[in-house]
Amino acid sequence: MLKRVVQLVFAAVLPLIVVCTGTSQAQSWPSRPIKIVVPFAPGGSTDLTARMIAPRMQELLGQPVVVENRAGAGGAIATEFVARASADGYTVLLAVAGPFVIAPLLQKMPYDPLRDFVTVAGVNGNPQVLLAHPAVAAKNIRELITIAKAQPSALNFGTAGPGSLIELSGLVFNHMAGTRITNVPYKGGTPAVAAALSGEVQLTFANTSDALVQIKAGKLRPIAVTSAQRFAQLPDVPTLAESGLPEFDVVTWNGLVVPVGTPTDVVSRLARATQDTIKDAQIRQRLGELGTTPSQDGPAELQRFIQSQFNFWQKFIRDSGLKPELR
Repeated sequence: MLKRVVQLVFAAVLPLIVVCTGTSQAQSWPSRPIKIVVPFAPGGSTDLTARMIAPRMQELLGQPVVVENRAGAGGAIATEFVARASADGYTVLLAVAGPFVIAPLLQKMPYDPLRDFVTVAGVNGNPQVLLAHPAVAAKNIRELITIAKAQPSALNFGTAGPGSLIELSGLVFNHMAGTRITNVPYKGGTPAVAAALSGEVQLTFANTSDALVQIKAGKLRPIAVTSAQRFAQLPDVPTLAESGLPEFDVVTWNGLVVPVGTPTDVVSRLARATQDTIKDAQIRQRLGELGTTPSQDGPAELQRFIQSQFNFWQKFIRDSGLKPELR
């Protein structure tokens, strides 16, 4: 009888113990360094974005916020790493469109972007710029398409690697324009731009942060931007949509996510710290100088945005029959 009473009391008290323990953990968070995992090599726009926001988040959270680069497989290595990390708020992914949303639609991935993560906050976004080496005769999209069709094997474009949004932009361009420009993958957007500078490749789709310096120096020629509207910092560069490819609208974005199961209170604190960081005038200025637009999306807004991105790319890949070769 006594044993049965003890069992009943324990069953009643156990849920309270679990709740109190979870609350205590959330209240004590953070008690050690927080890691922001970047899915690309150092030096690119995603890496620079993480390094811009980390110091301010560190001030707000009272613990070191460190940036860790885990490049490879077009960003999938870092994304899987965070998906498998402890759901305690100490391992955060700076999610990027390519590996987070698009790659899982193109091949089987060891993570599900909609199931394995919880959204924290948006950080920034920007279009890409189609850049050409000065040796390329084309000054606009129509001329480029004419050259590419006349000489199918004469042109190639550098990309940030399999599954990256930069690679997808090139492949979408080929599909919409009816061209066969060769895809040459690199380990990140910065190496791809360097290849275009050297003439190793003739073209590259580059994040604006990687492109602006070279454009201003006159070392690479901008042909078009990938967004539906012109980019404020390059007002004279037309969009691909207005240049003859009306459905072209591809932008890159960064947002913080954590493994599913992370306590709600921890997610909320991370979200507040991120949003307060983005509100900082100096941070906004620096993100603008990087060639990006700051975001104020919270967890719910970022979740809706990612779902809309997933729906868009799923429909596009299905309708276009696009089947890129992912190595």
